[in-house]
Amino acid sequence: MTTSIETQSKAVNQDLLAPGQLRVIKRNGQVVSFDQTKIAEAIKKAFFAVEGDSAKHSSSVNNTVDKLAITIMETFQRRLPSGGTLHIEEIQDQVELALMRDGAHKVARAYVLYREERSQQRQALKAAASETSLPQFNVQTADQGLQPLDINRLTTIIAEACQDLGDVNPVAVLQATLKALYDGVHEKDVAQSLVMTARTMVEEEPNYSYVTARLLLDSLRSETLSYFDIAKTSTQKEMSQHYPEVFAKYIPEAIRLERLSPELATFDLEMLGAALKPERDLQFTYLGLQTLYDRYFIHEKETRLELPQVFFMRVAMGLALNEDDKNLRAIEFYELLSSFDYMCSTPTLFNSGTLRSQLSSCYLTTIPDDLLGIYGAIKDNAMLSKWAGGLGNDWTPVRALGAHIHGTNGQSQGVVPFLKVVNDTAVAVNQGGKRKGAVCAYLETWHLDIEEFLELRKNTGDDRRRTHDMNTANWIPDLFMKRVFNDQHWTLFSPNDTPDLHEIFGKTFEERYEAYEKAAEEGKIKLYKRVNARDIWRKMLSMLFETGHPWLTFKDPCNIRSPQQHAGVVHSSNLCTEITLNTSEDEIAVCNLGSVNLSQHLRVTETGLVELDDAKVKKTVTTAIRMLDNVIDINYYAVEQARKSNLRHRPIGMGLMGFQDCLYKLGLPYGSNQAVDFADLSMETISYYAIQASNQLAQERGQYESYEGSLWSQGILPIDSIAKLAEERGSDYVDMDNSSTKDWDKLRKDVVKHGMRNSNVMAIAP
Repeated sequence: MTTSIETQSKAVNQDLLAPGQLRVIKRNGQVVSFDQTKIAEAIKKAFFAVEGDSAKHSSSVNNTVDKLAITIMETFQRRLPSGGTLHIEEIQDQVELALMRDGAHKVARAYVLYREERSQQRQALKAAASETSLPQFNVQTADQGLQPLDINRLTTIIAEACQDLGDVNPVAVLQATLKALYDGVHEKDVAQSLVMTARTMVEEEPNYSYVTARLLLDSLRSETLSYFDIAKTSTQKEMSQHYPEVFAKYIPEAIRLERLSPELATFDLEMLGAALKPERDLQFTYLGLQTLYDRYFIHEKETRLELPQVFFMRVAMGLALNEDDKNLRAIEFYELLSSFDYMCSTPTLFNSGTLRSQLSSCYLTTIPDDLLGIYGAIKDNAMLSKWAGGLGNDWTPVRALGAHIHGTNGQSQGVVPFLKVVNDTAVAVNQGGKRKGAVCAYLETWHLDIEEFLELRKNTGDDRRRTHDMNTANWIPDLFMKRVFNDQHWTLFSPNDTPDLHEIFGKTFEERYEAYEKAAEEGKIKLYKRVNARDIWRKMLSMLFETGHPWLTFKDPCNIRSPQQHAGVVHSSNLCTEITLNTSEDEIAVCNLGSVNLSQHLRVTETGLVELDDAKVKKTVTTAIRMLDNVIDINYYAVEQARKSNLRHRPIGMGLMGFQDCLYKLGLPYGSNQAVDFADLSMETISYYAIQASNQLAQERGQYESYEGSLWSQGILPIDSIAKLAEERGSDYVDMDNSSTKDWDKLRKDVVKHGMRNSNVMAIAP
């Protein structure tokens, strides 16, 4: 184990001894470089403690903080013009004095009280460590050696984890941890005991989630730093020195281990390492960091090679590979990810920068009505799932139970037996070993197998006709809902008798469906079933309540408002029902997803009003659209039909998360009219800037291949296509507010003139 003397000797490097250099002696005796940003951070926290969250976005507070930090820095430069050493207490005294001189007496008082509280915590920790009756036991090290438990390090770790968090008790964490230890305990178990102890306290006080995350972070740092032979342990403050070194060693090592693409070595690693921001590690709650540790960080023989900021930079580098100035773009992308302003989809986080950069979220397929096609589609499912792709399968074309098979002169067993195979394939082929495969099967409501399809997730009945691990969804035409409203009958058909129903929608569908009903009445169609529409609807809702499936999705609005009507029909949605793309036997649709964190895009005005930060939304969305468009070209395609479709139509789905967090910060109940108004404003803002960003990319990179003939090319934007739905469905069935706040006329003209880079732009992923 590294001794404190060795640690201090490493810290006092040549930079600290340079002429004119200001140095700081920490409470543990370590000497570090003077850092003005830490002064600014301390003053900010004092303001936040007095004025609340509104101060975080206040320009006047930020200006005051910057001014005071500069004043304090100048004071020390006058006092020590040739450089020298300051104690941490001297710096904190000067912060108090500067606040008082500036008239911020309440803030100064809060800072004084904070210092006193921290001092008492340190004393309490020391007292707890010395007073706790402990047997003298040893800790087993990684090399099978034994050494005494380092109680001083334990108290330091806990104190750092609790720093700047209200209503947490480091003494309680220490005492509970010590009770769980024993003579001969392994050092890994000591670290795990710290995490598990703090985790049990989360339900008492939510801030313990941050404490637990920081204790886990300490264990992660030890794991990664030891692998690269940088240090055995490190505090959060020391990571500002260690992070660039870890990053510089990680990239070539991961390339050597064939975990990362050799192309990442072409970046300026020194430049990117200097851009890492270790303090952003402290943003994590326990569940977030534990999930990254378990499933996302690249590892070698169960040793994590990535730290959080290295992970975000690796993802950013993978997305910037084809950029002209890829270093600056990588930093731009990193800033967005590491600040939690925007987050990529899971496959992008898994695979960006790796040898198999499968970055897309979901794949949509249509299953043909023949045996080779069915099992070919199941094979495609397996290959796509292997690289972490979610799956949405359209099964409507497959003939129903009892339908005639010409080749064998037999009868079909229907859709359900094949769905059982799909279910088991998803379980067998997990997503890169990180999560089990996921698939959703779609069936249109007029399909003769729909009643049995509704029961696939039931826990009772014949288990051979159940799919317990697969999602299901109902693809509902508007005509069915009209029949439900009017309490009319509904006719079920086998698709081999009505092959065109699945390829049409709206009024055309209604006319053809009624013609098939008439043909059935006349005896021209033998295999059909007439039911009451409300009975089917009631069963849909009952199964949804009982099993959570099948989900309800609506065919006609998805097609009528689709910008790609000229390129094909939307036969289903994807795994999570957030995007609607056209599919065929020749094209597997691909959705490339990411989400803006809306709660990070609020600002506080000078009057203290919390509102949507329009300028920040624009900046985030513009960069996010660029990142998503890059996914399409960098992506690894496991099947050719997916590559063909993605490059031809270039669909992306930028969504959002954190809406409820915004309502909390705004003080709005979820069910209020004000919440609806905020939803309308925020969604319009995101929509406007997303379309604008894709339009600007079209000017830079060219419009997508199938643009001509799309709704975009006709100047019909998503905000306009609701009129088309009202026309097809009937105005009695469409009632919504069409007001807007943006200059949509100008954007329409720009889209018609320059085109769009992406056929689809927005989708709200779960």
